[in-house]
Amino acid sequence: MSVVALVLAAGRGVRFGADKRRAILADGRSLLAHSVARAQAVFADVRVVLREGERGEDFGLPGDCRVIVSPDAALGMGHSLAAGAGSLLDSQAQAVAIMLGDMPWIELATLQRLAEAASPATIVLPRHAGQQGHPVMFGRDFWPALVALRGDAGARSVVQAHRDCCVVVEVGDSGVVRDVDTPQGLG
Repeated sequence: MSVVALVLAAGRGVRFGADKRRAILADGRSLLAHSVARAQAVFADVRVVLREGERGEDFGLPGDCRVIVSPDAALGMGHSLAAGAGSLLDSQAQAVAIMLGDMPWIELATLQRLAEAASPATIVLPRHAGQQGHPVMFGRDFWPALVALRGDAGARSVVQAHRDCCVVVEVGDSGVVRDVDTPQGLG
């Protein structure tokens, strides 16, 4: 199954108090660079959604990482997701992994397992200890709905409208529910 990864990194992260995407982790890379490296270890095509005026090199991203600009990022995650999904028209992939730029601890084996569960007609949702996590894999059939998103609810409405197409994958990886909202979350 061919899966493209879309890393959402255009949010403001106001609870962090600074640009958390630039926060340096123990390995010396930025939070965003670390999250993108995870995606690139599993997916051949990785695209990162940034705010208008930003470049991948601003965050230490590799040159082969395609940057998608979300001009309406300030209006909410739905707008950023729509901008990223709009870039998928040139992709032959059958599913997209919607990843968040502030989740650097997802295990590579988990990403691989979720990708293997994906299909054009399913939405794959990881769950750890009863809590739904990320990334969510949307089959190609749902890409038009992703392009139409607006507001700050992300793709929640697409999942809710297509519950019958959802596949829940139980994982032992707490990285699917662990994001960075405050500087204390980096530890």
